Amino acid sequence: MQQRAYGAIFDMDGVLVDSSEAHYAAWKRLGEQVGVPFERRLFDETFGMTNFQIIPKWLGPKAAQADIPGLSVHKEEMYREVARSVLKPLDGVPELLESLWAAGFRMAVGSSGPKANVEMVLEILGAADKFTAMATLEEVTQGKPDPQVFLIAARKLGLPPSRCVVLEDAPQGVQAGLAAGAKVLAVTSTRPAHALHGAHRIVHSLREVDARKLEALVDQ
Repeated sequence: MQQRAYGAIFDMDGVLVDSSEAHYAAWKRLGEQVGVPFERRLFDETFGMTNFQIIPKWLGPKAAQADIPGLSVHKEEMYREVARSVLKPLDGVPELLESLWAAGFRMAVGSSGPKANVEMVLEILGAADKFTAMATLEEVTQGKPDPQVFLIAARKLGLPPSRCVVLEDAPQGVQAGLAAGAKVLAVTSTRPAHALHGAHRIVHSLREVDARKLEALVDQ
């Protein structure tokens, strides 16, 4: 049975939910508080990275004197304040989760965000009972494109990465999934298809796939 088991590891932001504007609102507010504007260009370049990768890029030389862990926690608190009332599942997400659940897929979230964010999103989706594992900021020492987050998630699912599909929306995440040795399905929810090159399959919506198609992707 082990060789027939399948896993699906979802990135969260931009795959399960459209959270970009809520994240940007939190970064922009943090920039106002700190006195260093957080520009939209920087947000677009760094979306999908960990806060510990983003903050030094944002603050530059000032990062050496900054309380980076404290800034990270504060930013995510502000994000959850905004997100809780505005987040909705992206197109096709509820249907795909039901299909995978019915087919016996083992599902995990592999996210650069903190555990509290993942728990909030799964609660909003009403899908907490469908996910058996998560790998989050608290466990990850290397951000994407390093494969660490997906390797942790696969291990928690009890599967080799080769039996898993990573679902991503960002170039760094595609690279991380490939480096982990998983099959990668990319969705063009936040990036154009040409930016997601290398993925084994690219779709415009998760409505285009179901459990059978993800099984075929793993087995190809």
